[in-house]
Amino acid sequence: MNERQNAPSTSVSRTVTVDADQTRYLQKISVGPHLLPADELSDVGGTDAGPNAYELLLAALGACIGITLRMYADRKQWPLQTVHVDLSHRKIPIEEGEESGAKSGMVDQIVVGLSVTGNLSEEQRNRLLEIAEKCPVHRTLVSEVQIQTRLTEPS
Repeated sequence: MNERQNAPSTSVSRTVTVDADQTRYLQKISVGPHLLPADELSDVGGTDAGPNAYELLLAALGACIGITLRMYADRKQWPLQTVHVDLSHRKIPIEEGEESGAKSGMVDQIVVGLSVTGNLSEEQRNRLLEIAEKCPVHRTLVSEVQIQTRLTEPS
């Protein structure tokens, strides 16, 4: 039985595989039929052949927000025309992020800028902002996540 067959029925994604390339930090990501590169910027030793891991994380969050808002607006039959999401990530001293409950050191901060167009009321725009914070990837990032890492046999 493969990994996919052993996955619990609550799984909502295909298996993602990542293989190191011959090039220093370049990684080859496969998701179903889709191939994506990941790398580091040249100033940290990579070749900038693709987004770095944090940029991919931001892309996942931005895509989820965009899809979630489109689905919500379609269901409500709201005149949403476009969704534009700008995201950035940085580490900030804990003093700036005390609401996180972290005790010392640094905390991760993701800033999301959301722009929507369409003949929307102020109430609809505010509701879309609320919904953006409820997309599945956002919920995952702010929840407790369990990551189980184990050695497997090479394929």
